[in-house]
Amino acid sequence: MALLEVKNLDVTLATSRGPARAVRNLSFDLDRGQTLGIVGESGCGKSMTALALLGLLPENGVTTGSINLDGQDLLTLNEDAMCGVRGNRISMIFQEPMTSLNPLHTIGRQVTEPMLIHQGMTRDQARDEAVRLLERVGIASAAQRLDSFPHQLSGGQRQRVMIAMALSCKPDVLIADEPTTALDVTIQGQILDLIADIVAEAGMALILISHDLGVIAETVDRVLVMYGGAGVETGPTASLFEHLAHPYTQGLFAAVPKLGSGGRRGQGARLATIPGLVPELVDLPTGCTFADRCNIADGQCAGTVPTVHDVAEDAGHRVACLKPDDAKRQFAPAEAGR
Repeated sequence: MALLEVKNLDVTLATSRGPARAVRNLSFDLDRGQTLGIVGESGCGKSMTALALLGLLPENGVTTGSINLDGQDLLTLNEDAMCGVRGNRISMIFQEPMTSLNPLHTIGRQVTEPMLIHQGMTRDQARDEAVRLLERVGIASAAQRLDSFPHQLSGGQRQRVMIAMALSCKPDVLIADEPTTALDVTIQGQILDLIADIVAEAGMALILISHDLGVIAETVDRVLVMYGGAGVETGPTASLFEHLAHPYTQGLFAAVPKLGSGGRRGQGARLATIPGLVPELVDLPTGCTFADRCNIADGQCAGTVPTVHDVAEDAGHRVACLKPDDAKRQFAPAEAGR
């Protein structure tokens, strides 16, 4: 049995325009030590999936399906029981540390709080462990930084504090939601290397949510591509990057800037784009949600839910498409930006 098993997960949000299916029939699993990257455009359901795992959906959200952690369905737990899971067995590094850290409390208070609640440590024990964690994530003068407030730290330091907080209870599953978005390129690399090292050392499972396909390629074992709240392609990272099987995945890779693609006289070439707009969650088509943006779709695609096919090149690589052979024929590896 996998450490984390998500089966047929649906998240529906009640809105003034009707129900919006933010996550649709999503399934994946994750073993200890495995890393999974979730990619897709904004609004495709990546962060909503992470919030569902933590039981942090907005009040207008309803979740169905199952989320099994070591065989226990988290969706059957009440809020008190979920408080024992959240921050303890499943932790999350949020996208923007300045809005995730409480500006009114010191770094020390915020890092020690999970250990006081979940680990039963004394304040002195938790403070000693907080110093160790801050040193581990690369915070200089860690003992002095415990008395600092978030605004007194740089963006990179705040993100390191968020990582320390997420790791304070040695979770089974670590979720990193765009953990380097607000950082410069040099600090991005340091933070990603730090997360990878700590995950490997502790043997925990990692879910990395990112728009950056380069980061995904270097960081995770498997990739899940989401569109319109559903998983459209999933597989081992090497196989998925080598054999882009879904037209949407192909569009994402085609939009990546490529070195040497500038036009004449130093003018940059226009980036490839996916035509059309992401569909409204309250008005999703009955068939393939990507049909109106896809260059190989026909009338059948617009009215029929895509079937899931194995991609022959590698076991575990699957795609949800009614025309997988047509998608395969139109894909040229050179277009993936390799």
